[in-house]
Amino acid sequence: MTTDEATEKADVQATDDEQAKEEKAHAAKGTDEQPTSEQLVEERSVPKPVFTDAEAGAKVFPDSTARNYNYFTPKKRKQSHYEDVTVEVQPDPRHYLSQGWLYGFSDGRGGYPLEWTALKAWGSDRPEPERYPGSGGKGYDWPAHGWHEFRDPNEEWELTLYRYNANVVRQITQNVEAARQAKAFEQWNPNWIRFVERHVGAWMHVEHGLGLYLFANAQRRAPTNMHNNAISVNSMHKLRFAQDLALYNLTLSEEIDDFDGAAHVQTWNEDEAWQGVRRLAEELTGIDDWCEAIFAANVIFEPLVGEMFRSNLVQQASPGNGDFVTPTVMGAGELDYASRDLRYTKAMFELLVDDKEFADHNKQIIDGWLSAWVPKCITAARELQPLWSQPDAKPPRFEDGLDRAKSRFTEILTDLNLQQPKELTQ
Repeated sequence: MTTDEATEKADVQATDDEQAKEEKAHAAKGTDEQPTSEQLVEERSVPKPVFTDAEAGAKVFPDSTARNYNYFTPKKRKQSHYEDVTVEVQPDPRHYLSQGWLYGFSDGRGGYPLEWTALKAWGSDRPEPERYPGSGGKGYDWPAHGWHEFRDPNEEWELTLYRYNANVVRQITQNVEAARQAKAFEQWNPNWIRFVERHVGAWMHVEHGLGLYLFANAQRRAPTNMHNNAISVNSMHKLRFAQDLALYNLTLSEEIDDFDGAAHVQTWNEDEAWQGVRRLAEELTGIDDWCEAIFAANVIFEPLVGEMFRSNLVQQASPGNGDFVTPTVMGAGELDYASRDLRYTKAMFELLVDDKEFADHNKQIIDGWLSAWVPKCITAARELQPLWSQPDAKPPRFEDGLDRAKSRFTEILTDLNLQQPKELTQ
């Protein structure tokens, strides 16, 4: 067979194969049978990508390559990471929320009304900008009012919250575990065991109540995200400290044979020495004005009652009674307040006391709060006095501790440029 004949024979064979494929596909279609992948391979195609400039990052505008935000002015020359993730995360229709509040309440108020506190920051009385078709939706220039000027000196946000509390819990856990392995609880005298199970355990009720019902409520009412973050972290400190005390109570129930882990409940509900603190804590959680709640708790209650109990009683009496563990647990709560919670509280109220428009108005309101809450706190602290005589190794005198608490309170008022109330002398 010649080369030409062989080529002609191959062409005929290929034509026959193609005809056979078409007949099989036609037969499958006629019998409702799906064609195989081999039958459809020559008809398969891939969609072609089409770019419409609608995808993210395609649009070019003056700030499309900027690496920071320009809708607010940073407190310092350079924006901080804290400001990037915090400032105006909660919108404000006075600035740029052109469509107004996206949600509201049954009484017609929307979002975060500035009227949820009696205190005012400059610009609070300015009406919300009127928006209409063609207005462009532009509000007041940054900052729209004085509330936006607050910056938390702790720069609290989600990352710092988890990092700080994880470190505190890790430290407490290691301290308690080391004490358990060293049999340190065997050094406690019986009278001190009764004191810890009743009175140290009772303090967890204070921390839990304020954290859940005062601070968590106040953070929802605050007008900016900078306030929300700082106050909500304060709430988490309280709840974590209450949990620290609860877990410590469980550990002592396991390590000390006659330790009554439920005694703190009866003490909180029935012990006469605690009823003043209990009544005061419940009144604090009922405050409707969010600024008053923060001020009454962090500026008045904590130094006059909280630090009075934690520092001037528990931490002073513990070592003499063979207990070097409880001060580390109590000390974590003291650190929360002294180094972080009080710090942001001072920064927040300094702005309001020195406000360029409402300073006198705010001082008058705060003076009323001082007159209302200082005598209640002094009374609650004095009702705790019987606790000072219960340990075998006594702490410094109650009156000396109360004088230190009053001095600490006066220092805080001086830092805020506020006058000492006459009720402090009672």
